[in-house]
Amino acid sequence: MKNPNNKGIAWGGMYWQYFEQLDKITSAETDLKMNKQLFLRTLTKKGEELQPINEANKLKVGDLVRVRMELRADRDYEYVHLKDMRASGFEPVSTRSGHRYQDGLWYYESIKDASTNFFITYLRKGTYVFEYDLRVSHAGDFSNGITTFQCMYAPEFSSHSEGIRVTVTGSE
Repeated sequence: MKNPNNKGIAWGGMYWQYFEQLDKITSAETDLKMNKQLFLRTLTKKGEELQPINEANKLKVGDLVRVRMELRADRDYEYVHLKDMRASGFEPVSTRSGHRYQDGLWYYESIKDASTNFFITYLRKGTYVFEYDLRVSHAGDFSNGITTFQCMYAPEFSSHSEGIRVTVTGSE
């Protein structure tokens, strides 16, 4: 119904929220691509070796895990929050928050109990890779959660990775 007292344009939005197990979530299908992978990190005579975590590469307590998040931005973004959830059976190797510089990008990395957060003032169009290491601290079956990307002042620009399930056996 038209309001005779208002001649301006009105904008609106809709928001749909529902609950799902984190490891059942699939990657968001937007122009902003977010991919998260977990790797078993081992040191060999040849140097560091990364093996994708799957059924063949079982984790055990004490293993090192490399988290790799690949972000493909289709345009420039400002004031971005990148949140990477962490399984309760993992502990970060580095617990120091602070400003970081990598591949022409300044950001602030904040390590929390259940996630690692990245705050980026200005993100240019392109592909970015964020990595950090975790130590496996407990055996069990864990949901490693998802990685979410969202502009803090324009929340309609958001994306997320798929959820990952991780099984950890006891130490050998």
